[in-house]
Amino acid sequence: MDTSPRISIAYHSRRGHTHVLAEAVRTGAEAEGAAVTMVLVEDMQDSDWDTLDAADAILFGAPTLMGSASGAFHAFAEATSTRWRTQSWKDKIGAGFTHSSCKAGDKHITLGYFATLAAQHQMHWVNLGLAPGWHLSHESESDLNRLGYFNGAAAATMGDLGTDAVHKSDIATAEHLGGRVARHTAVVLAGRAALGLV
Repeated sequence: MDTSPRISIAYHSRRGHTHVLAEAVRTGAEAEGAAVTMVLVEDMQDSDWDTLDAADAILFGAPTLMGSASGAFHAFAEATSTRWRTQSWKDKIGAGFTHSSCKAGDKHITLGYFATLAAQHQMHWVNLGLAPGWHLSHESESDLNRLGYFNGAAAATMGDLGTDAVHKSDIATAEHLGGRVARHTAVVLAGRAALGLV
């Protein structure tokens, strides 16, 4: 049986910075052999819902705005209630990433919101799996997880800068998350196959 993970990245990007992270997540997941599909949540079509339903793992992504995920992502999350009723996403793998212009910027709230959304769908949440970077005097902002988040990948770019200013460490951290999700999903798929649960 093929245990190559099918991963979907369901995200909203207001000014393009979160799109940069989504592309990095895809790069990391594809490097681990996953087939990855990008889904823009503000323009959902029936085929997009079919893609998410068929995925083994779904990564949620959105900018953090006014203390939580963007409004477009919240509208998408509310629309997933049709999947919640039928438990369509039960036991899928979940993970998340976010961006804001402040180094803190309440991104932990957005990542927690994503994890709760996944829990409501009875999905299995994969955290970032990295120690904090740039928190000791001999470390630097080039470290992975330079902002010190744990529940997912987080990035910060000053509000007056464009997408080309997304920090290389934040991009690498998002790539790490994509690879981690792909590896974890492959393990789960192989385990289910070995146990005859598919």
